[in-house]
Amino acid sequence: MIKKILLVLLVVFAASCSGTKHVRTTSKKPTTKSQPVVRKTTTTKPTTTTKPKTEESEVIEATTKVTTSSDNVRNYIDTFSETAKKNMREHGIPASITLAQGILESGAGKGRLCVEANNHFGIKCHTGWTGPSITHDDDALQECFRKYSDPKDSYRDHSLFLTSRPRYSSLFKLDKGDYQGWAKGLRAAGYATDPKYPDKLISLIERYQLYMYDNEVLERENLKPFQNSNTVVNNEMLYTVQQGDTLYSLSRKFNLSVEELKRLNNMSDNNLAIGQQLKTK
Repeated sequence: MIKKILLVLLVVFAASCSGTKHVRTTSKKPTTKSQPVVRKTTTTKPTTTTKPKTEESEVIEATTKVTTSSDNVRNYIDTFSETAKKNMREHGIPASITLAQGILESGAGKGRLCVEANNHFGIKCHTGWTGPSITHDDDALQECFRKYSDPKDSYRDHSLFLTSRPRYSSLFKLDKGDYQGWAKGLRAAGYATDPKYPDKLISLIERYQLYMYDNEVLERENLKPFQNSNTVVNNEMLYTVQQGDTLYSLSRKFNLSVEELKRLNNMSDNNLAIGQQLKTK
């Protein structure tokens, strides 16, 4: 009996050794690094509203006080430049001076005398005027000013006003492109009481390049501002002091002694200022 049991166990053991072994394999997927997620962000710049360029404004003050813009001044120049050049050819007054005076006196065409009376130069009635007139507060209340039907008549009257009065005769001895000499000469001859009147005219002429109209009439190719340190006003030779000038150098230049220069100009010392005008004869 025991032998039978042992035999059975032996058969079972042999069968288990000869059986197929099953191996469980685990397939691992290759590990891949996850790519970082890049989020594209669109930066929107804040919308800025471009402000329109503001017109440059300036106050023009003569027989009227007017705030106007540089565009208005340029429009005025475009409108009356041909008239100014025509008067220069006929009467010898620099077109630059005529235009600058017109801009200054009329407020670039916006002043009351200009708008209501076509009076661009603030010309008063004076003795003998029989034409239309308008009253306006100036040096005194309700003064009489000339009134014109056409702006061209105002320009013509301005030219006749300067050519018919002896006190302005020395100006016509200047070079016709010497707007600086004309500006200073008008003030010296009594055209205006404002001590800054010449500077205002010269500033307008150079800022808006009005000297180009003088050169057109004179047929000059050089369109740069006219430079002349010598002017004649009321038959007196005046020299405008330049950088580097001294009384000694000027005495040599004009064949005068230092003391003579000082005496001519009522000077108590030797100090000079750029832009100062000195009598030289």
